[in-house]
Amino acid sequence: MSPEPAPGFGVYVHWPFCDTICPYCDFNVRKSEAIDEDAWRAALINDLRHYAAETTGRTVSSIYFGGGTPSLMAPATIAALIDAVAKFWRIENNAEITIETNPTSAERARLSDFNAAGVNRVSVGVQSLDDTALKFLGRDHSAHDAMAALEIAAAIFRRTTFDLIYARPGQSVAGWRRELTDALRYAGEHVSLYQLTIEPGTPFHRAGQVTVDEDTAADMFELTQEITAATEFAAYEVSNHARPGGESRHNLICWRGGDYVGVGPGAHGRLTLGGQCFGTHQIHNPARWLEKTKTEGHGTAKRRAISFADRTRELLMMGLRLREGVDAEYFRRGIDAAALAALVSAGLMTETTGRIAATAAGRQRLNAILGKLLL
Repeated sequence: MSPEPAPGFGVYVHWPFCDTICPYCDFNVRKSEAIDEDAWRAALINDLRHYAAETTGRTVSSIYFGGGTPSLMAPATIAALIDAVAKFWRIENNAEITIETNPTSAERARLSDFNAAGVNRVSVGVQSLDDTALKFLGRDHSAHDAMAALEIAAAIFRRTTFDLIYARPGQSVAGWRRELTDALRYAGEHVSLYQLTIEPGTPFHRAGQVTVDEDTAADMFELTQEITAATEFAAYEVSNHARPGGESRHNLICWRGGDYVGVGPGAHGRLTLGGQCFGTHQIHNPARWLEKTKTEGHGTAKRRAISFADRTRELLMMGLRLREGVDAEYFRRGIDAAALAALVSAGLMTETTGRIAATAAGRQRLNAILGKLLL
């Protein structure tokens, strides 16, 4: 049910624990306390084994350790999980194996051990190079820590990426220009540049005092495209930028409609079995997830068959995030032709031989575009 040539098969491992909970974060995370890592390692392997039994013969092209803060796991646990994936499936020779990490000194010290465990790509949660902004964002590292982490990561890993958050309250367009320009000096092959969003349920949202100026955010988005396009880091997705060949293979699997297994509390997955696409969702609560993997061998909360119409809509929503766009013929039945023509005339979409895509201006307004485009 994918409109693109085989986009690959991924494995996502969610580690839900963090030393501190950032006030903007809406992921499934918990404060690190006493954790029986042996039990968690065994549980994650059980979950991988469960899904491997359903996907026999698949070849893994990406493993992604996300969170939470997966770099709080012992390197031996990371190695054991990579070994389990290799046991249950075949891993491509050039598979991408990513771990998210923070720039604290303790995690920096583990980077060599993660590399020895089999990780070949590191994603550093920098978020800002301004100490005042880092404090506002609830981060427990300094700008100096972040720069040190990026330099150490670059010395160990050929493939590195980092995140920044912009459109923060009080941040000026000129200030973002300086910060982004400075940050790109430390960039390896990839950067993720996200606008601050105030998500329901987060501490920022509950406080009710943090707001984002939409006009300033739009100006910063346009500036981001301008600065990165003038370098090797042109956007290949709404918020993601890479040198040629440095795109995140794992995220491309998701955006291009590939299958991926998701294990760990709250993780999502997409699996095509017998020609039918299924969405999987792991139990959200870590304690209950851990218990179920012991008693039932997996932590799946629910699995639902996704209709062709819903899957087509989902693929279009994800695919238009990409600069490359989507296969026009595959989606022809699901979109309003007149709306597409109007969006092309307005400079928000393009239609070329075999492809439809959102322009940079269109990707900034994707929700509005999808509302007009979808039948």
